[in-house]
Amino acid sequence: MANATDNSTKRNGPKLPVLEREKLILNGRSYHWITDRICGVIEKPQPALWWFLFIPCAIIAAIGVVGGLSYLVSAGVGVWGNTNRTMWGWPIVNFVFWIGIGHAGTLISAILFLTRQNWRTSINRAAEAMTIFAVMCAGIFPAFHVGRVWMAWYLAPIPNANAIWQNFKSPLLWDVFAVSTYFTISLIFWYLGMVPDLATIRDRAKGIRKKIYGIFSLGWRGSNRHWTHYEVAYLLLAAISTPLVLSVHSIVSFDFATSVVPGWHTTIFPPYFVAGAIFGGFAMVLTIMIPARFIYGLQDMITMKHIDNMAKIILLTGTIVGYAYLMELFIAFYGGAKYEIAAFKYRLTGPYWLSYVLMMSFNVLSPQIFWFRKMRENLWVVMAVCMCVNMGMWFERYVIIVTTLPRTWLPGMWKAYSPSAVDVMTFVGTIGMFLTLFLLFLRFLPCINIAEVKWTLDESDPHHEDKEEINDEGAVSESAYQHELDNQAPKA
Repeated sequence: MANATDNSTKRNGPKLPVLEREKLILNGRSYHWITDRICGVIEKPQPALWWFLFIPCAIIAAIGVVGGLSYLVSAGVGVWGNTNRTMWGWPIVNFVFWIGIGHAGTLISAILFLTRQNWRTSINRAAEAMTIFAVMCAGIFPAFHVGRVWMAWYLAPIPNANAIWQNFKSPLLWDVFAVSTYFTISLIFWYLGMVPDLATIRDRAKGIRKKIYGIFSLGWRGSNRHWTHYEVAYLLLAAISTPLVLSVHSIVSFDFATSVVPGWHTTIFPPYFVAGAIFGGFAMVLTIMIPARFIYGLQDMITMKHIDNMAKIILLTGTIVGYAYLMELFIAFYGGAKYEIAAFKYRLTGPYWLSYVLMMSFNVLSPQIFWFRKMRENLWVVMAVCMCVNMGMWFERYVIIVTTLPRTWLPGMWKAYSPSAVDVMTFVGTIGMFLTLFLLFLRFLPCINIAEVKWTLDESDPHHEDKEEINDEGAVSESAYQHELDNQAPKA
């Protein structure tokens, strides 16, 4: 009997501690609960807090964007604060800011999908929507910055009677191609990922809603053939989208880096802009998803694990951005170019010194609090840091543009820059437009990917029952048992 016990111990081996991964869906929620909760956001009447946010945002968007741009077109771009010296003021500051906001959506959807990071499934849909809306806000500013907005179609390389061709050596034209490509791919990627979920809503809806969702679900029936084509197309779009994360904001940075203006002519701009875009984009994702999580009761699907991971990415990219800031200063003074040194001295000690201090404080210092786990788990702290990062990234673009152009080579052309009321009104209007579009997205489209969230449940694993039996018996694999024996064996 003793021998039998000894043989059983040898066969099963000593029990090893098993570290289970933190659940991405809490409280053992089922497939049916996930479908009901996400579809319920669309099917049920919106909570009072949604209306409390939507109505002011819609009013701000109407006054700022529609009213401000209508006045701009009727009066001319002279109503902006731009001058002959500072030909790029708030409009291009806001353009670069909004383009950067849109980077987190493609990163979460494409790169994390290719690396098989399952925690992305609860936040990727909202991040993709954020990308679309941010690029729409960004496109407003260069379109109206050309002055005669009705002539903006000349930016497209199409034949015309005047034989006016674009300068393909200009990074400003590269922007047109990069941003339009980014928007198109992101829109297709976003829509394709929603097709299975739109079909789910179609099957639950009635009347006109059923017909509308039926049109956009493209006849999806969930067959094996449909899923096969869907997964292949989604993978290909993810692979196409991945280089866009690096290329789009790199090309935006070429607007500055390819010039000979002191303070801009530096090779660190492309990676520095990309890291800053991801940094600001993740902060904006948390800024909009934490309130949405609270309003609709999505705590079981958007867990503290998701918030913790995004806070860590903000800490990483914020540290990279801080390194870029310091390296910029070091190279400027180490290089010995007098114009470059003068440009950075002006940033540090000139009339815009407060903008530089706020940029460094918000972008470099505030994320360092995320080194502490308790801070990453405190939603008020996370929201405060994200708001600081959002403001800091705007100040970064302001510092790059506005502290460089007003004072360059000729003292006779030095002139201080200040934004006009139309500048401020238009920018605030785009914030209202962004939030209005996002709130409408929450109202009419599934804010969480129903199908992909279900894939993270244990029940989706075909070997789930076998694993449960193994865990109940406390058995371990042969390889783990052999590894334990090797560790216990005396060394020669």
